[in-house]
Amino acid sequence: MTPKFDAAFRNFKVTALAGGVGGAKLLVGLDEVLQPGRLTAIVNTGDDFTHFGLHISPDLDSVCYALAGLADLVHGWGRKDESWQVLEELRRMGAPDWFALGDRDLAWHLERQRLLNEGKTLTEITAHFCEIFGIHSHVLPMCDEPAPTLIKTKEGAWLGFQDYFVRLKCQPEIAEIALLGNRAIAGSELVIQALQEADLIVIAPSNPWVSIDPILALEGVRDVLQQKLVVAVSPIIKGSALKGPAAKMFNDLGIKPSAQAVRQHYEGILDGFIFDNLDLEDAEKWQASAIITEPFQTIMTDDADKIALARAVISLGVRILQGR
Repeated sequence: MTPKFDAAFRNFKVTALAGGVGGAKLLVGLDEVLQPGRLTAIVNTGDDFTHFGLHISPDLDSVCYALAGLADLVHGWGRKDESWQVLEELRRMGAPDWFALGDRDLAWHLERQRLLNEGKTLTEITAHFCEIFGIHSHVLPMCDEPAPTLIKTKEGAWLGFQDYFVRLKCQPEIAEIALLGNRAIAGSELVIQALQEADLIVIAPSNPWVSIDPILALEGVRDVLQQKLVVAVSPIIKGSALKGPAAKMFNDLGIKPSAQAVRQHYEGILDGFIFDNLDLEDAEKWQASAIITEPFQTIMTDDADKIALARAVISLGVRILQGR
């Protein structure tokens, strides 16, 4: 990559749609590649819920921890150098322990709840946390009002997402997914502005059904995306997800999980699509599409992988833009 091209893409203004762990990895790469302040992450809050009276934002926190260098890379969630004294004491008292809150993690939730009680918005609080922990990129919750993702099982029960995902370990078979609590919710002014002002919009390798779809379901978001340059990265590799229930959700909903299924899921808003090299042989049999589709090493095991994938995503966006 030439220095001239490097300087050009570093000044790109990129807005990324992301969920938690998988999305956070690519965000770290984009944050490293771009000039400070040129990345905005719009993060799913459909997973948010209340636990012990505290507002918990799992995806938002995973993104912030990753960008601040605070993420636990061993577990893939939570804070590094964590301690568990509060959780251990709760267990002694027979309190619910299915959602594990570490001591450092708990401090975030306590302070978030205090600020929410004072009337601050989730967007304002997230910006405050980013400033405290030295995050230069902009991190936006997808909205400030409750917008829960609900899971209907084949038995007919409706579950909050964390009940399905953590408490029941994704075991129930899914019949239906309801986004935004089955309500009409508009994207916030800052979310829409970040999409409109972006040179490139990236859909991170997050779960399409429950991490990206809640953002796309916000009023006004799809309308903007249809007018913008959009590149997505597949979270499905050889029919499986590296982490989380994305592949199971495809299966439960009657769709064979594959990178091609992910591309089809985003049909109508994509200009470019990156899938993993491991799917290259299968991709030769994919149905033709106007979406420019390219293979790359998408498994991010270290920072070098994250940066390389970020460069590949932006490079594809630049080439599509130059070809228009």
